[in-house]
Amino acid sequence: MNTTLAQALTCTQCGGELHPDEGQIFLTCPYCGAAVFIDKSRVVFHWYLAPTFDEEKARASLRRWMAGNQTVKDLDQKARIVSAAFEYFPVWYFKTQPENGPEITAIEPAAAISISELRQLKLLAGDLRKYDSSLDSQAHTPTVPLQAALDWLSQGQLPAGEVKEQALVHIPLFTFKYEFQGRTYTALVEAGTGAVFANIYPAKAEAPYMLAGGLTAAVFLCLAAFPVIGALVDGGSGASIGMFACIGAGVIAAPLLFALAAYVAAKI
Repeated sequence: MNTTLAQALTCTQCGGELHPDEGQIFLTCPYCGAAVFIDKSRVVFHWYLAPTFDEEKARASLRRWMAGNQTVKDLDQKARIVSAAFEYFPVWYFKTQPENGPEITAIEPAAAISISELRQLKLLAGDLRKYDSSLDSQAHTPTVPLQAALDWLSQGQLPAGEVKEQALVHIPLFTFKYEFQGRTYTALVEAGTGAVFANIYPAKAEAPYMLAGGLTAAVFLCLAAFPVIGALVDGGSGASIGMFACIGAGVIAAPLLFALAAYVAAKI
């Protein structure tokens, strides 16, 4: 870090002048006690999210996600968790308040990570705490500069010029590796809320559901044509006969199609 720049840095909370040592990036303001992160010539708040899940609870959260509707049937029973690792992972946290609009927040990873879904994490300001140096041994060092994150932000969620508040937040993450049918997958469990994030996972096959849905639509489309065909053949009485035929066939077809849908849901 350039010494001249370092001498010009001020705390974002109280305005006190900060004098970091050469290369220092984490600092506590000597005037107000705020934890700050130094990124070149900028100073931003530095927070962390306290974990409420230990590894056992995080595993249970992962199993519940595996048993959900997104994944293949019985993934929670058939998958084998092979490893688990904990760390405080850094993210850039941005906030803006558009005029006459609701507050908008956005997140960008502050270090390389393969799970881009982490951007969907929701952070509440009331859950954030001042970063403590005692967490350093478990904290992942940020490698993505603030300006790079702002550039990414301007291409997607928020115009960078409208950002009113920015902070570096270390969030507690369990990284799980699990095996299913000879393949290894990765899932993250955020240890503050138990939320699960995964880009690639054994998902339910869509084709059987589409087939069942298409067949149901085709059957009822055909049944709906009965009154029309009856009217064309024999006027009003033909339409009535067609209507009764449609209702009768529908009563028979409905439970059969429901059973088919239940079978697909149970097997996929």
